[in-house]
Amino acid sequence: MKFNTNNVTTALLLAAGAGTRLQPLTLDAPKCLTEVGGVPILERLVDNLRAQGFDRLVVVIGHLGDRIQEFLRHHAVGMRVDYVINPDYLTTNNIYSLWLARRHIREPFLLVESDIVFETRMLDNMLQPDKIAVSRILPWMNGARVELGPGKRVTCFSLCGDMCGDVCQYKTVNIYSLSFNSWKKIEKRLSRYVSEGKLGEYYEAVFAEMVTDGSLSFDAVFFDADRWYEIDTRADLCEAEHMFSAPLLLPAAL
Repeated sequence: MKFNTNNVTTALLLAAGAGTRLQPLTLDAPKCLTEVGGVPILERLVDNLRAQGFDRLVVVIGHLGDRIQEFLRHHAVGMRVDYVINPDYLTTNNIYSLWLARRHIREPFLLVESDIVFETRMLDNMLQPDKIAVSRILPWMNGARVELGPGKRVTCFSLCGDMCGDVCQYKTVNIYSLSFNSWKKIEKRLSRYVSEGKLGEYYEAVFAEMVTDGSLSFDAVFFDADRWYEIDTRADLCEAEHMFSAPLLLPAAL
């Protein structure tokens, strides 16, 4: 495959959380190493990124971070991997993990939560900066939503029904590509939240605020709602197992 030299090639993976809703599976293994269809979530993610030309990973770790480092030593061969340690992962939310990574990011990058499974091809249109992956909403989905305007531009960003409420008709997939200019503005806003002690917030609170005041903009990339899953609970894991053992993902018969 020939890669576009203007594509984003750095990915920031947030993998610090304890995954308490997946216990007991996460008592002795980080959430991102939970297997879906016999393949760890993190292995699927790294393979997807490598196939799209990514050559650098910045990984924020916390819970059992040494297990993630050992895993990537064997599964991210040929990629540069830098680690950021969140020592307060039990008492902070992902806004703090994202803020901790600020000194390691000085280029456009793809922000990805490490509990998502999806197909490689779904990243095809996420390789240019300032994109947001969105999906039509299914009953299992909760969390941030967006409303789209002309040209698939995000016009409203809502957290769990806040702000623009029912008008938000698409679910965020928790994958974003960011230009360095956007990141500099986000970093400044993150720092304000951290200085105010708002460490229990989701970083989406910052994104929502910035979309509202016009300092951040995203163009939407649609992910097939039936071909990705965010894994937070045992029920999510069961559904993802079913989805990613479907014939669509199996090689064609010889």
